[in-house]
Amino acid sequence: MAAPASPIEIHGDCDPRFARVRDEFERNFAERGDLGAAVAITIDGHSVVDLWGGWLDPARTRPWPRDGIVCVWSIGKAVTGIATLRAVDQGLIDLDRPVADYWPEFAQAGKSDVPVHYLLSHRVGLPAVRKPLPPGANLTSWESMTSALAEQEPWWEPGSGHGYHANTHGFLAGEVVRRVTGRRFRDYVAEEITGPLGIDFFFGFGPEHDARTAEWLPAIPDPDAPPARPWLDLDPATAQGLDLARILAYRNPPPLPEGQAGTNARAFRAAEFPSTSSHSNARAVARLFGALACGGVIDGVRVLEPATIERANTIEADGEDIMLGRPTRFGLGFQLTIPGVRPFGPNPRAFGHYGNGAVVGIADPDARASISFVCNQAGRSWRDPRNIALIDALYASL
Repeated sequence: MAAPASPIEIHGDCDPRFARVRDEFERNFAERGDLGAAVAITIDGHSVVDLWGGWLDPARTRPWPRDGIVCVWSIGKAVTGIATLRAVDQGLIDLDRPVADYWPEFAQAGKSDVPVHYLLSHRVGLPAVRKPLPPGANLTSWESMTSALAEQEPWWEPGSGHGYHANTHGFLAGEVVRRVTGRRFRDYVAEEITGPLGIDFFFGFGPEHDARTAEWLPAIPDPDAPPARPWLDLDPATAQGLDLARILAYRNPPPLPEGQAGTNARAFRAAEFPSTSSHSNARAVARLFGALACGGVIDGVRVLEPATIERANTIEADGEDIMLGRPTRFGLGFQLTIPGVRPFGPNPRAFGHYGNGAVVGIADPDARASISFVCNQAGRSWRDPRNIALIDALYASL
């Protein structure tokens, strides 16, 4: 069946073998509510799909350009993991040694023996900070966040279970990288990974890139859908234990004052907030994940060693997620495929990371393929029909 006529002009390149991907990308605009978006695919490290279209803004005055960027949310967790694993390959970190060997202050509150690999698999029990933090501390003060996390007692015994560290993951792993390299975390990423690959991936950027940055639109509420985070309706003054942790994971620190807060604010775009505020595009994510799908190398640039990728793509945490209350599966820094629940395509070794509102990056070493989809109209973070259609089209084309 031919794709319906799209009201959006699609730009870029698409190998004829992957015409189904282009068709579904057009359908995302015509039928599935996309405003602005991009999709990219690599096979054997070569770009075969690089498409973009739509608008950077809801007023539809700024067309999405070739170099457009958008918040890619938790894909930043995967890149934080890649940075940590690169430091492992450089002999700077041993995943099995205690975090406190590299970050002595972390030994507080009974954490002296917690190994580094717990940080990368959401098993350390630090998804939230109990003590009140200054407004916007996660955007403006790396030191405030890492000091508070070092002081924090785990919400569960480290290693006894896993729970998604939505907003602390990047500070935890990133601080270890900072300690062992002596470099600001985002500088290490730029100098060791994104710079050599020639890709746009920012853990904070200045106003010089605002003109090509998409405005993020929250998901349109579905009145029939159950609340995604029902615990946020609880009163923090009466909540205890894990209920309190679930609230504080999203409410502490509180936001900056009105006018400075929000995903499209300059403070958010400038923030070194690795788990949450990263900005990039599909081309960049597909290129990075394309290296991982091909043994860690692309165009002669080595990102990680094959053995490190293999360990990162081995199950470390699996089952009911303490924070989310649904099944999740993690390796080291990556979400792993869960067949029938939340797959990364049909192949058993595919891995990657979803982000808020439908963005995704996947590496598939069996197919030697990668795919990334980014957008500025949020949808379903769990399984969105836009990325499902594109992933299915990729595998139907192979």
